[in-house]
Amino acid sequence: MLYSNYFPKTQKQDPTSAEAVNHKYLVRAGFIDQLMSGSWTLLPFGQRVIQKINQIIREELNQTGALEMALPLLHPKEIWARSGRWDDLKVDEIMYKLKDKNDREYCLSFTHEEIVMDLLGKHNLSYKDLPIKLYQFSTKFRNELRAKSGIMRGREFLMKDLYSAHTSEEDMLKYYEEVKKSYLEIFKRIGLDVYVVEAAGGVFTDRNTHEFQVFNPAGEDTIYYCENGDFAENEEIYDPKLTKCPVCGAEIKTIKSTEVGNIFPLGTKYSQKMEVYYKDENGENQPIWFASYGIGPTRVMGILVEVFHDDKGIIWPEAVAPFKVHLVGLDLADQAIKSKVEKTYKLLQVEGIEVLYDDRQDISPGEKFADADLIGLPYRVVISKRTGDKLEVKRRDKKDTEFLNFEQLLKRI
Repeated sequence: MLYSNYFPKTQKQDPTSAEAVNHKYLVRAGFIDQLMSGSWTLLPFGQRVIQKINQIIREELNQTGALEMALPLLHPKEIWARSGRWDDLKVDEIMYKLKDKNDREYCLSFTHEEIVMDLLGKHNLSYKDLPIKLYQFSTKFRNELRAKSGIMRGREFLMKDLYSAHTSEEDMLKYYEEVKKSYLEIFKRIGLDVYVVEAAGGVFTDRNTHEFQVFNPAGEDTIYYCENGDFAENEEIYDPKLTKCPVCGAEIKTIKSTEVGNIFPLGTKYSQKMEVYYKDENGENQPIWFASYGIGPTRVMGILVEVFHDDKGIIWPEAVAPFKVHLVGLDLADQAIKSKVEKTYKLLQVEGIEVLYDDRQDISPGEKFADADLIGLPYRVVISKRTGDKLEVKRRDKKDTEFLNFEQLLKRI
C-alpha cells in the first residue's frame, strides 16, 4: 500500500481532552476517529488491526466446533420481556430503548442472550441436536454513564459473543472450560498476557463468572491475585479479610487491570424464563443449559496500545499489526533510488509480506521516521543514497539498526 494514497495521514497534536494513551496514539496515527463521546470510526489502519484480531478469535473458536452467524441489532420489547430483563433496573441503566412511528417499543442490542434463546426455541430441539455453539462479531450499544479511556469504553463498540446450549450442567461446564483454554490461546497469539479472574455475574447471571484481565496501571478494575497463579478475584467478590492465597499460602497482591474478555455460565435461567426446552430420550421437555462468552476486539486494540507503546508511538505485536513492514523511501528524486525502492516494494509483495510504502517526496526524512514510529509497524526498512546496495532495517521495539541485503531481510522477518 502506498502511504501517499492512504487516508488519513498522521496528526502532530494529541486530540483535545485525550487522557488515555490509546486515545492519543490511535487518533494521531490514523487508526480511529471520534464521532462523539463513546462513538468511534474505525479508519483503514484500525480496520486492518481489528480484522487480524477477529481472525485469530475465529480460528480458535472454530476449533471448538463453534459456528459463526450474524444476529439483528434492533430487538423487539417482547423478547426481552420474556426473560424479565426489559424491566430490570440494572439493565435499564445501560440499555438504549426507542419507539417506532406505530409506538412499538424496541431496544438496541447490548447483548444477545435473549435473541439466541428465542432462535433455539424455534427449532424443536432434541437431545440429539445439542450441544449447539454459535458466535458472531457485532456492534453492541451500552449507555455508559461516562464513556472514557479512548476506544476501551464506548457507547457503541464491537463485540465477539459466543453462546452455547447443552443438555446438562456437566456438558455446559465441560465446554466452558474448553472456551477458557481457547481464550488463553487467543490472547497469547494476539500478544497479551492475561489473568483469569473470578468475578460476579452482574446483569447476566447470579453465578460467579470469569474475566480475562490484562495488568494495566491505567486500568479501571482492581484485581486481588496470588503471584503463583493460584488465586485471582475481582474486587466485587473479594473478601478483604483474605491476606494469603487459600491454595498456596502466598501473599495476596493488588493491581490495576483492564478486562478484555469474559465468560458466563448462565445455567437454565434464560431457558426456563423464556420456556425454551429440548426433548430428552423419553420425549420429555427439559430446560436448556446455557452459557455466553465475550471478547471486545475494539477494546483489545485499545489495551494493546496501552501495553505496547513508547514516547514516540505505538509498538504493534506482529500478529495484529496492520502491515508488517514500513518501507521508507528517501532521496526519491534520484531515479535510481526510486527504482530500487519500488523494486523492493514489489518483491516484498511477491513474498506475501504486507508492506506500507512511504512514497511521499515532499516530506523530510525526520517526518517520515516520526510517522513510522507513531504508526508502529514491526519493521522499518529504509532505502536512500546512504544505504548503498543494502537495506537499513530496524525493529520497532529495538534501538539498533542493521544493514541487510534482501535475502537477509526475508530471513529476518
